[in-house]
Amino acid sequence: MDAGEYLEAAVRDVLTAASSIVDNQVGYAALLLATAGAPGETDRLVTQWQARTERPVSALAADPVRARAWEMLFEARGGRPSWAAGLPPLDPDAEERAHTAMLRRPVSDLDGVLPPGAIAEVVKHVAPSRPDKARTALADGDLTRWAELTGLRPDVAMLAATRALAPALVAGADPLGLGGWAEACAGALVAALNERYPPDLGTWPELIAAILRLRGSATAPPPASPAAIRSAEQRLGLDLPEDHREFLSTCDGLPADVVFPRLLGTADLRAENGVVLLAEPAVLLLSASHVVEVDPVLGTTVHPSFRAVLERHATLLASAQ
Repeated sequence: MDAGEYLEAAVRDVLTAASSIVDNQVGYAALLLATAGAPGETDRLVTQWQARTERPVSALAADPVRARAWEMLFEARGGRPSWAAGLPPLDPDAEERAHTAMLRRPVSDLDGVLPPGAIAEVVKHVAPSRPDKARTALADGDLTRWAELTGLRPDVAMLAATRALAPALVAGADPLGLGGWAEACAGALVAALNERYPPDLGTWPELIAAILRLRGSATAPPPASPAAIRSAEQRLGLDLPEDHREFLSTCDGLPADVVFPRLLGTADLRAENGVVLLAEPAVLLLSASHVVEVDPVLGTTVHPSFRAVLERHATLLASAQ
C-alpha cells in the first residue's frame, strides 16, 4: 500500500466528492487506522466526521462486512466508543461463523463483473472458482501473508472482521506497517472535513466562546467600552473595520495560546505608517481593511477580514481535537 498516494486521493474525495463517497472514504480510513493499532485516531476521525456532516454513523457500516468488522474491533477493545452508539450490536458468534464461511468460500474471476440478478447467480455457480489467497491467509491467521497479498487498497474490513485477529490488531500488530502515519492520516482527513464542512460559528460572542472552549480556557477579557474603542481609533488616526470593533466590543483582546498570538486590546493597539499591529509576538497587521499574517516559517497570508482570521483559528483548533 502506498500510504501517501492513498491519503492524497482520500483527501481529494473528502474535499470534492459526493457525500456518499465522503462517507465511504471516512469509513475505510477509520477501519484502516483501527487495524493499524490506532483506535484513538479512529475515534477522532469518526467524531469529527459526525460533528461536521451530522450523518448517521450507520453510513460507516453500510455493508455487512464493515458492520461485522466494527463489532469484532469493539469486542477486542472491551467496549464501544461513544460515537458507536448508533451502530446496532451484532451476535459475535454468529458473525464469526458467517465470516469464516466467507473467507473459505471459493471465488471466481467473474465475481462482481455482472450486476446482481439471476444471470449473475447462474454464472457464479458454473464459472471456474478457486480459493482467494488473501482471504485464506486471514482464515489461517497469517497476517504477514495477508499483507503481502494486498493491493493498492487493502480490504481492511475483511481483516478487522476476522475475530481471531481483532485482538492482535487492537494491540498494535499493524500488518501494513503504517506506524506513526496514522496520526498524520487522521489529521489530514479531519482538516479536509473542516474545510469542506466549516462549522457555523454564529455571532461574535458565540465565536469567542467556541475558541475558548476549544482552547480549554475559561473566560475572555471583558468587552471594551465604546469610549475606549473611539479613543483607540483617535490615537491610531484611523477607523477600525466594523468586525474588529465588534470583536473589541465582545472582548477587549484575547490571550495567546500555544498556536495563536495574543490579540491586543484597545489600550495596546498601535500603528506605524498607517499599518495597525493587532497581535504580538507573532504579527497580525491591519492594512487597507485586510489582515496580513506574517509567520517566519509559513510566510505571509492575507485574510479578507479580522473575523476570517479567528474563524480560521477556530477551525484549526477543532481539527486538532
